[in-house]
Amino acid sequence: MTSIRKLVCCCVLGFIVVTLQCCSQSRLKPIGSIDNPIKLYFTPSIDADEISSVSERFIKLLEKESGYFFKSAIPTSYMVIVEAFGTQRCDVALMNSFGYLLANQKYGAEARLRILRNGEGFYRGEIIAHEDSGIKKLKDIQGKKFAFTDPSSTSGYLLPLKLFKENDIGLGQHVFAMKHDNVAVMVYQKKVDAGACFYSPPDKSGKIKDARSRIITQFPDVEERVKIIAVTDAIPNDPFVFRKDLPEEVKQKVSESIMRVISTEEGKRSFYEIYSADGVVQADDKDYDSLRELLRFTGKNSEELMGEK
Repeated sequence: MTSIRKLVCCCVLGFIVVTLQCCSQSRLKPIGSIDNPIKLYFTPSIDADEISSVSERFIKLLEKESGYFFKSAIPTSYMVIVEAFGTQRCDVALMNSFGYLLANQKYGAEARLRILRNGEGFYRGEIIAHEDSGIKKLKDIQGKKFAFTDPSSTSGYLLPLKLFKENDIGLGQHVFAMKHDNVAVMVYQKKVDAGACFYSPPDKSGKIKDARSRIITQFPDVEERVKIIAVTDAIPNDPFVFRKDLPEEVKQKVSESIMRVISTEEGKRSFYEIYSADGVVQADDKDYDSLRELLRFTGKNSEELMGEK
């Protein structure tokens, strides 16, 4: 009986040793190799299946450009990405700005690139009002009925809230319409006096690109009926974020490869389909200090807002 026990113990011990050796060898595989691919997470901005099919094309372009192997994933929530940096399940992620602040605070994750939309590396909010409302300037909103988007929206709530506080403007009744286009509709239909939604400058031809553009098919005269009263401060766009202890050489090469891929026609098209963005520029953590200041000013924190999304 004793000899059988010894045999079993030896087998178990041998199995543990082999397993540990395999795990150790796996950890020693160079990051970016076929056995240890770079784990790239895409934020869940649109349908996961849709991102998955499009991201495969983008990943192939990135692998060809960088010489690294990649494995992509689309998590179920923003918080999953944040925690994945803490467990080394994620090496690089395209994520929202609040998520980045939290990943940086908890795990030292680093922003290296930020996306461009319509050529802009920043975004703003806007205050809109119907032309019949009598609102011509910001002070005219005092005591008026107002629509925000939702409590976790930067352009549709936090930035306008900061603007009102800075100008000592007190609103009357206010509601949360939950979507930017809903705010535009409510203002157009005079259900509220004014509202807050995202701002984007017109394109080169003068065509509007802000939240009103989302309802122009339904309301072709929205540009004439709903006017922009004010534009908020700017906040940097969403970043590509890198795990803190990823080798510097890898961080730099992946960053440069992403920029080169997106500069090509095929890469730009694939990236736009993933994230509705048309480019990237270099970034660093200091770019997001304005967002930290916004949170301090409004009394919010990134973890609270991530929970509200």
